[in-house]
Amino acid sequence: MGDYEHVLVKREDDTVTITMNRPARRNSLSEPHLRELLAAFTEAGESSATGIVLAGAGPVFSAGHDFADVAARDLTGVRDLLRLCTDVMRTVQSVPQVVLARVHGLATAAGCQLVASCDLAVAAESAGFALPGGKGGWFCHTPAVPVARAVGRKRLMELALTGDPIDAATALDWGLVNRVVPDEELDRAVADLLARATRGSRASKALGKRTLYAQLDRPESDAYALAVEVMASASQLPGAREGMAAFLEKRHPEWPD
Repeated sequence: MGDYEHVLVKREDDTVTITMNRPARRNSLSEPHLRELLAAFTEAGESSATGIVLAGAGPVFSAGHDFADVAARDLTGVRDLLRLCTDVMRTVQSVPQVVLARVHGLATAAGCQLVASCDLAVAAESAGFALPGGKGGWFCHTPAVPVARAVGRKRLMELALTGDPIDAATALDWGLVNRVVPDEELDRAVADLLARATRGSRASKALGKRTLYAQLDRPESDAYALAVEVMASASQLPGAREGMAAFLEKRHPEWPD
């Protein structure tokens, strides 16, 4: 994988781990950091890997946007920065691999946005989540977009308006993360969930992920219209044919992709 200054990228077997590596800045998202995240996810997305883990080095997952970067910008500059951040979030959801956030420590503002944008998230008991702009001077408008889709309106409003953090157990109850485990079990839980989420046909999984995101915000009738056409087409894929044949023949499938 490529060489980066602000992120570490490591591949083991079928998993690529992208680790935000600005611990002295609490993994805050400056423009160079965001550009490297975009490049790393793009590169991993084009690889043969089946899963991607997003992690953070140091005591904090990510503190969100780097205010030193933001404060130095005019309106056009801030707009460009937020558009770049949005590109990162959309890329996380558009790559064919399953993307899982490994969350320890705090994930605040755009750091919380990253967690909500990942397909899956496993949090350590020590993790916390916040949209702190509600008690400051710069409201968390863009981080609220994926968080709203994860936790629902009333819980979003509490997070966004109070700015107060929630603990990992609350994040689990609200639907922001999939699992909460003791800190010492975090890596094991990440590996377990990712292994179960990446089994099966790669092509089928990639199409499934893309279609899930495409139908989520549509009215039910439109969502069904989309899903019917995609599922009918997907029935002709080699992986689908092999899966059905293996079931009917009572044998283990041999995935072609």
